[in-house]
Amino acid sequence: MKIRSRIARGAMGTIALAGAIMLGGAGEALAATGTVNTDSGAAVTVRSSPSTSASSVGTVASGTAVTIDCQTNGTTVTGKYGTTDIWDYVPSKGGYISDAYVYTGSDGRVAPDCAGSTLSCSTAGTGNPRTCAEAIAWAKAHVHTHNDPDYYRWCDRINAWAYGWNASGSETAYVHWTQIPGSFKHPGDTQVPAGGLAFFSNGGTGHAMFSIGGGKFLSNDIHGPGSFTETTIAEIKNTWGYTYLGWSQPWFKINH
Repeated sequence: MKIRSRIARGAMGTIALAGAIMLGGAGEALAATGTVNTDSGAAVTVRSSPSTSASSVGTVASGTAVTIDCQTNGTTVTGKYGTTDIWDYVPSKGGYISDAYVYTGSDGRVAPDCAGSTLSCSTAGTGNPRTCAEAIAWAKAHVHTHNDPDYYRWCDRINAWAYGWNASGSETAYVHWTQIPGSFKHPGDTQVPAGGLAFFSNGGTGHAMFSIGGGKFLSNDIHGPGSFTETTIAEIKNTWGYTYLGWSQPWFKINH
């Protein structure tokens, strides 16, 4: 698996146009700009919908600056900037291009959701004993700062507890990520709904944590061994040096 990374984006500095255009008093990102880039220099195909199987409505040459009206989830693609299922709607072309080929200057989304986008937690097809709302309530009720041995290094099991299981059924958090069917996970996407599970790679067991929405998560060990406290994707990356993989709906191997 190629891990999505935006490190190369930061190194490009002012060479590429990037960032959201902030309009209005609320600070809402109403549009964004980016630059299309491919390793081979080939043009990127613009699709009629966010899928590699959708019909082509044109191409964008490598090195071209584009305006992004909105973003949505679709087919997972591996490109110059890693692996992601985020697609960017380019109004000048009347279609979508994979964000895997667009330098935006951000590790996450830079534009609003496209109409019809759904980024909510769902247990459909998982068979989980608890709903997303029930799991969120459980997770919040178990926040603590003391060292509980049952929480130390058991990130994946803790998430399974939230959904009513006694274990996740996967050997490690990273293995869990690799076992999740593609229809349940969103590689590279940092916009994680409450109840969703966020995954990281560290060259070994990896890490998983529980989203409570608004860019906030509950994770074990980040603020002390055996603790279970609020954190962010950025803190996990900066403190532990882990690589963010993406998020998934609450699918567990134990039931599949």
